[in-house]
Amino acid sequence: MSERPSDKRFEMETDIHTDFKEKMTYGDYLQLDQLLSSQKRLSGHHDEMLFIVIHQVSELWLKLIIHEIEGAIKAIKQDELQASFKMLARVSRTQTQIIQAWDVLSTLTPAEYMEFRDSLGNASGFQSYQYRLVEFVLGYKTPHILKIYEKDPELHAILEEAYRSPGLYDVAIQALARQGLPIDQTVLKRDFSKTYIPNESVEDAWLTVYQDVDRYWDLYQLGEKLVDLEDWFQQWRFRHMKTVERIIGHKKGTGGSSGVGYLKKVLDHQFFPELWSIRTRL
Repeated sequence: MSERPSDKRFEMETDIHTDFKEKMTYGDYLQLDQLLSSQKRLSGHHDEMLFIVIHQVSELWLKLIIHEIEGAIKAIKQDELQASFKMLARVSRTQTQIIQAWDVLSTLTPAEYMEFRDSLGNASGFQSYQYRLVEFVLGYKTPHILKIYEKDPELHAILEEAYRSPGLYDVAIQALARQGLPIDQTVLKRDFSKTYIPNESVEDAWLTVYQDVDRYWDLYQLGEKLVDLEDWFQQWRFRHMKTVERIIGHKKGTGGSSGVGYLKKVLDHQFFPELWSIRTRL
């Protein structure tokens, strides 16, 4: 019997570890037993596996996005802008992954989804607490959303803290002020539990940065990193809306939202409005 090429290659790698009776394996490190046993279909329908995996993978990417944005907020507060750029660039790259996830989910046809949709009950991506955390750290604060999480006091406390804390754009504006650019005190001392609204002094400050790039190079880079992040976020929202429309049309969402109608409305919201409006003034 001839030896398989794969066996030959394995024999040539004499330093490969094979005895893991007392050592941690790849699966141990990643806790794959727990991770890969978390896909529990309620309907038994073949395509429900796709639906579960896509949403679980998206939640993992959201976890990384939150981790990186929180790190960037901390770095910007300490005027370590270069460190924040790496984190924000990673967020943008991660966003491309969750955008592409919709392309995979769109292989689910309306007829296939209807076979197991009722099994979801009122469970919906609308209730994703990590998605709400992303919105909160980006400065989009919606108080009525907190009610969804009252059944879990620990989780509610995490969201409440993010809801009342300055978001990414708030600390970016504070960085503008520390560089000597005039920002209204009403903005710097605003109630961070409120969704940010555009301010003329902030627009003027960003305009100064973009008109004197050499002097304000770090702030200019920060502005462009924020624009990248919002651009990708809006593309994610758009792909979400079109995938939902493709699969369920204009039916109400399982969580009670208007579905496509709701998703279209949030497309109009901007996290960093002055970074977009200055482009017309430049």
